[in-house]
Amino acid sequence: MTDVLRRGRASLAFGFFAQGVAFALLVTRIPAIQDRYGISDALLPVFLAAVPILAGVGSVTTEQLVKRIRPSRLLRWSQPVVLLALLGVGAGGHGQVAAVALALGVFGLAVGALDASMNMLGVSLQRSYGRSIMLSFHAAYSLGGILGASLAWAGAHWHLALWVSYLPVVAVLLPGTLVGSRWYVDAEPGAVPEGRAQGGGVVFALLLPLCLVMTFAYIGDSTVSNWSAKYLKDVLGSSEQLATVPYNVYMLTTLVGRTIGDLGVRRFGATAVVRLGALVAAGGFAVVAAAPGAWAGMLGFTLLGLGLCVLVPQTFAAAGRLFPGASDAAVARLNIFNYVGFLIGSPLVGALGDAWSYRGAMLVPMVLVLVTLGYARSFAAQPDRYGGGHERPRTADVGRGSNGL
Repeated sequence: MTDVLRRGRASLAFGFFAQGVAFALLVTRIPAIQDRYGISDALLPVFLAAVPILAGVGSVTTEQLVKRIRPSRLLRWSQPVVLLALLGVGAGGHGQVAAVALALGVFGLAVGALDASMNMLGVSLQRSYGRSIMLSFHAAYSLGGILGASLAWAGAHWHLALWVSYLPVVAVLLPGTLVGSRWYVDAEPGAVPEGRAQGGGVVFALLLPLCLVMTFAYIGDSTVSNWSAKYLKDVLGSSEQLATVPYNVYMLTTLVGRTIGDLGVRRFGATAVVRLGALVAAGGFAVVAAAPGAWAGMLGFTLLGLGLCVLVPQTFAAAGRLFPGASDAAVARLNIFNYVGFLIGSPLVGALGDAWSYRGAMLVPMVLVLVTLGYARSFAAQPDRYGGGHERPRTADVGRGSNGL
C-alpha cells in the first residue's frame, strides 16, 4: 500500500474524529445553549429541527457541487466552517436569539456538506484500498464523540462559559484539519470498475433499500441519544447519576464494534456483518423494553451500541459498490436519510411513550431494525464491482492527493 493512501487514510480519519468532537460538543450542551440565549421550551424544538433540515439541504447541494469541485476541497473548507460555527454558537450573549439562530443555521448547512464529502472520500478510498476500511473512519468519529462528550461534561461540571469550552477545541482542531486536508485522496476520474451503473446516474429505486436502512439506523441511534437517560431514570428507577451512563456505554461499544468491524467484513462479508448487527441491535431494544432494572437496561444499551454501529458505515460502502460510476451522488443522497432518521426518531419515541408506554415505544425501533434484514442482500458485493469474493486484497489505482489539484 502506497504512502499516498496511508496519508490519505490517516488525514481522513482525523477529519472524522474532529467532526465527532464538534458534534458532541454541540448536542450535549443544548441545555446550556438554551439557558445562555433564553430560548423558550416552545422555541427550542424549532432550533433543534432546523439543524438536521439544513444539513439535508447542505447534502443535496453537495451532490451538485461535486460535479464541478472535488469532494476533498468541499471537505477542506466545510470542516473549518463547522468549527467556527460551533464557536459562534457559544460566543453570543443572553437574549441574542438571532445570533445563535444564524450560527446554528451555518452549522447545519456546513455539516451536511461535511458529512457528505467526508463519506464520499471514505467510499472512494476504500475502493482504492480494495478492502473494508469504512468502519475505521466511523470508529474515529465515535472516539471524537466520546472526547467531545467528556469535554462537555467537564465544561458543565466547572460551570464554564460555552465559548471557554469551545475555543480551545476549535484552536486545536481547526489548524489540524487544515493541515491534514493536504493529504486527502480523491478518486481518479474514470478509475472505477466496469458495471451497469457506470456512466449513468443514481437510480433511486435501487438506492431506496439503503436509504431505508440508513433511516432506521438513525431512528435507533437518536432513540438512544435522546431517551436513554430519561428511560433509565423514569422507567427503570435509576439514580440521576447512573442515568447518564447508558449513552457513554453506547458510545464506547460503538467504538469497539467499529474498530473490529472491518475485520468481520473482510472475513465474512458485509451482508453477514449487517445481518448480525441488526439482530444484535434488535436484541438490545428487546432487553431495554423488558428490563426489570437499571443494570439490565444498561446491558440492552450495550448491545445496541455493538449492533447499530456497523449499519451506517456499511450502508455508505454499499452505495459506493452499487453505483461505482456515480458513488459521490449516491452517498450525498443517502446522507440525507441520516437526518430524516434523526428527525423522526426522537419525536416518534416521545409521542409513543406519552400515548402508550416507553417500554412499548422501544419496540418500534426494534421492529424497524429487524426490517433491515430484508434489505441485507443490498450489501452484497456484486461480481461486476470491486469486492467480489468479499474484498480484493490490493489495488494499483490509488487516485491523487487533493494537494495535487
